[in-house]
Amino acid sequence: MSAHWLLWQHLFLRNVERVPIKFLKYLEGTDSLYEIRVLTHKCSIRIFSFFDEGNLVILINGFIKKTDKTPKNELELGIKLKEEFFLEKRERNKK
Repeated sequence: MSAHWLLWQHLFLRNVERVPIKFLKYLEGTDSLYEIRVLTHKCSIRIFSFFDEGNLVILINGFIKKTDKTPKNELELGIKLKEEFFLEKRERNKK
């Protein structure tokens, strides 16, 4: 994957009001977990993410997608990492 391609995608997405589903997809059946899609000519990269405090996007894990269906173990990991993020955040805020 070229750095040029990633930079182009980043600049494109920075300038749109609504991100196309081609680049960001809500994962049905989850509690507000999203899949960022990075498409290259060689592979399809997915990065799970969610929103915190308005427009702050938290990226939690990524993988190379080899099939049409999101692997169950990757989805379970994404859900677990999101839960851990908010648990740790609550703990920090208690102090």
